Amino acid sequence: MTDLGALRESMVRHQIAARGVTDARVLDAMRLVPREAFMPAELEEFAYEDTPLPIEEGQTISQPYIVALMIAAVAPRPGDRALEIGTGSGYAAAVLSRVVDHVYTVERHAALVELACRRFQAQGYRNIDVLHGDGSLGWPEHAPYDAIVVTAGGPHVPRQLRDQLAVGGRMVIPVGTDPREQRLVRVSRVARDRFDEEELAAVRFVPLVGAEGWREPGILTGADRAGGGPGRATAALIREVAEPIADIEGVDLDPLLDRIGASRLVLLGEASHGTSEFYRMRARITRELVDRRGFSMVAVEADWPDAARVNRYVRHGPGRPEGNPAFERFPTWMWRNAEVHELVEWLRWRNGAVRDPARRVGFYGLDLYSLFTSIAAVLRYLDDVDPDAAALARRRYACLTPWERDPAVYGRAALSGRYRTCEEPVTHMLRDMMARRLDYAARDGERFLDAAQNARLVADAERYYRAMYYGHVASWNLRDRHMFETLEALLAFHGPDARAVVWAHNSHVGNAGATEMGTRGEFNIGQLCRERYGSHAFLVGFGTDRGTVAAARDWGGPMQVMDVRPSHPESYERLFHQAAMPALLLPLHGRAELREELAPPRLERAIGVVYRPDTELQSHYFQAVLPAQFDEYLWFDRTSAVRALGADAGQGMPDTYPFGL
Repeated sequence: MTDLGALRESMVRHQIAARGVTDARVLDAMRLVPREAFMPAELEEFAYEDTPLPIEEGQTISQPYIVALMIAAVAPRPGDRALEIGTGSGYAAAVLSRVVDHVYTVERHAALVELACRRFQAQGYRNIDVLHGDGSLGWPEHAPYDAIVVTAGGPHVPRQLRDQLAVGGRMVIPVGTDPREQRLVRVSRVARDRFDEEELAAVRFVPLVGAEGWREPGILTGADRAGGGPGRATAALIREVAEPIADIEGVDLDPLLDRIGASRLVLLGEASHGTSEFYRMRARITRELVDRRGFSMVAVEADWPDAARVNRYVRHGPGRPEGNPAFERFPTWMWRNAEVHELVEWLRWRNGAVRDPARRVGFYGLDLYSLFTSIAAVLRYLDDVDPDAAALARRRYACLTPWERDPAVYGRAALSGRYRTCEEPVTHMLRDMMARRLDYAARDGERFLDAAQNARLVADAERYYRAMYYGHVASWNLRDRHMFETLEALLAFHGPDARAVVWAHNSHVGNAGATEMGTRGEFNIGQLCRERYGSHAFLVGFGTDRGTVAAARDWGGPMQVMDVRPSHPESYERLFHQAAMPALLLPLHGRAELREELAPPRLERAIGVVYRPDTELQSHYFQAVLPAQFDEYLWFDRTSAVRALGADAGQGMPDTYPFGL
């Protein structure tokens, strides 16, 4: 059984105190209040993750750190009366109730009010009162309050809430003219008619809806957007600073390589999974980094076992009997395309001139969807090196066997309680392999790396397929954490001089903290790399205005070549289109004037393997701050679809060729 008390203590120590929350009473309250009691029972094992989690009514329970930060910001005292706006799950009110005398909390969703009251009663909290109403108006019947905590962002500080603050009282509230981008403000009432304001941090909260907040959640009026839309002056500045790309093969990349400098990681994005120009430009940059900067590997947003076949091919490794061709899983065109084929052949050609196999450039997959392919790879390895361990592995992995055709069904069955979870056996298998890593790796370090990564993938994928039913945030974070840890394992294996080029979507390589993903509690590879490697991680984004793209209309559907709609008028893409350059490279950190012009949050488009032009604004746009998201931005005004490989791919090629049918 999971020791939730130990996880709670670890949360306080590593997620909260380590980030600078020092109020001892707040830290003690976070230790006392069981977060799992304020969320659906099936989420219990994720209660102390560093992330928001989904609750009823389409809402979320806040990230623990944010709860602690906001409560500490009002400097609560034992005799205080506190007002909370936005009860939600009830968790924050419960924590606040441990450090003040009484808490009054207001929630606009009636169902959440009822649930919170039941939870307070079950946990024995007797100093909390809940009101179903408009939080922007406060709760004047019990005013004045010594502390007010507002957990939703308003366009301004509501007058009613100011008036309900006691002299000497403190309020913390997110404020901003965009409901998806605010600054966290502490308001102190120092006299009857005098208020001081102090800005604490840049934050992203859900909108404060009500008479003194936003009229509708997430809706911007023309007045709200005044001054923030794309403009011709900004487009002219982009044109002045940008480096033009006349053609991909001929463009001078020396200035870009100088900006990359000594970076150990270069993360190359894409605004879709099916655009030829993005793939070809990434390949050109990759070749330059390998040839001129000594980069030793390419790590891509692809399944580990499929990429391992490419890795053996490009590094002239031994062929192995394989069942199905590489990259057979949907979406096949994402990696089985002519653009990737050309890079693969170049890597093989270049590695052919390198005598030492350890110095040949590798090609690795970071993703975790290959659950059963990875199980098969672990068993093949153990059959060769440790038959007894292979027999044990078969017994342990048998738990997952019924779900081989559709792993997602396993997650649903485990969540329902009708089928036991397989977490314990697959985790034990990984631990056993790592415990014997010195023995196994001594026989063949490269093969052990492959087997160990497959075992790690099985453990993470098992958890991922359960988490995908808990909500997007939990499953997204598990997946990107896995990809980051795989990248870390590759760097460790190849030594301190290893340098990696990463290929993944913009949504994975751009810093999630600079987008609305961060508002939802999502992180990604780019953010984790930035936090770990600082300026030695160089993040590159890509964009386009129009053209064609290879995509499906639904997950699992057939690939189509679709027209990309011209960009939204309030997007970064429209701004770059107005710059009137067919293609360009733009350094985002060089000229302060440009950074300031691009700093207001704008819409940014993201097309994945699914594209739905008819609902593009709702399906494919999100808020971002481009110069905080990336270090460099590459723009192609009109783009074309990737060239998917057909059934004749690989004819006449060596048996080791990875794309052969």
